[in-house]
Amino acid sequence: MAKTSLKVKQWKMYEQRFVKWKALERPTKYYNRCRLCGRSKSFIRDFGICRVCLRKYARDWMIMWLRKASW
Repeated sequence: MAKTSLKVKQWKMYEQRFVKWKALERPTKYYNRCRLCGRSKSFIRDFGICRVCLRKYARDWMIMWLRKASW
């Protein structure tokens, strides 16, 4: 799990940039985080979550049209 303070900080920056449509003072400080667990590494933009959560949800068939392959 990510630190709560970092999750809150990034959410505020996201809210300011995309919800309120204000320009950020330092746009390079914003980085993507998983919506579910807050992980910053191995983020998949198409789904907006990290690879760990993607595997978990794909295994449980929670994401439409996506299923974990097993051979």
